[in-house]
Amino acid sequence: MALVPPLPAAPGTGAGAATITLETDADALAREALLDRAMGPGRTRKSSERLRRGRLPAAGLAFAARDGAGRLVGTVRLWNVAAARSPSPSGLLLLGPLAVDPSLKGAGVGAALMRHAIGEAGRLGHGAILLVGDPDYYRRFGFSADKTDALAMPGPYEKHRLLALELRPGALDGASGVLGACGKRSPRSRARRMAA
Repeated sequence: MALVPPLPAAPGTGAGAATITLETDADALAREALLDRAMGPGRTRKSSERLRRGRLPAAGLAFAARDGAGRLVGTVRLWNVAAARSPSPSGLLLLGPLAVDPSLKGAGVGAALMRHAIGEAGRLGHGAILLVGDPDYYRRFGFSADKTDALAMPGPYEKHRLLALELRPGALDGASGVLGACGKRSPRSRARRMAA
């Protein structure tokens, strides 16, 4: 469990510090409501969603930030992905979505979630984290487009927003092509496939 700096008092949040824990199944509804508030209804049409749909997040890499009252105020998940061509398995992850309750914008919750997720991904031995996002925001965590030129997302996206952070030097060397999902399928997705 990680501690986030003290949060400002916001309506319905409860005062005090926030904590970061592993997400639980009980967080599902609150997470979806938070994502809707923070990202809007178009969030499920993004290219990144194609890599997440029907999959489970990478083991041990789905995090929830909770305020002093235990309310979910932030979320981030990482997903197993693979480059179409890669000289060796490099443990690639796709980060997203990162979302924080709009009432806590600027309170440091998103930054704390990012640092925690990066640290845990490295500790678990993954090679690199990719994401599609604002280069100016993610640069402070070490992300850049320096090693993503030969990679692509499965669907429309802005090329300059495909960013990466190597957790192991050289993890992206020689990786190219369209990213694909390679994580475990969610039980609901598996059940739907079997019923078809």
